[in-house]
Amino acid sequence: MSDRLLGAVCVVASAAMAWAAQDYAAAISYEPVGPRAFPLLLAAGLGLSGLWLVLRPTAGAEAFHGVPWKPTALCAGAVLAYALLFQWLGFALATALMALPVGMAFGGSWKQSLAGGAALGLVLFLLFDKLLDVVLPTGPLALLLGGS
Repeated sequence: MSDRLLGAVCVVASAAMAWAAQDYAAAISYEPVGPRAFPLLLAAGLGLSGLWLVLRPTAGAEAFHGVPWKPTALCAGAVLAYALLFQWLGFALATALMALPVGMAFGGSWKQSLAGGAALGLVLFLLFDKLLDVVLPTGPLALLLGGS
């Protein structure tokens, strides 16, 4: 896939994200920004980055030469599984399990990857759910983490 094609895909994806985010609204208007701001900001960044890839001058190098496809596919599969299992397993457990193949793709051992993922999942859960008051699913760990 060339950079220009990737850029065009990013522009289309950003337009779809922006279109989907238009319906996001808080049940109670308690903040001036609301839930639609973050997806729209991400869509704008993705769209601008995609436009840059489409419009920039060609460097002359062969596209994606030397890309480590196996680790890249492993990471993409882990993120897809994360998205599918997020609600069922909860944030902390899904994050820990996603970090296992991603960490191993970057050269970590399974023990390091699992320990790092467990720490990441727990710390981020506590930060978002308890400190920033962002409700995250707890899944099977609801009794331990004290959530829904």
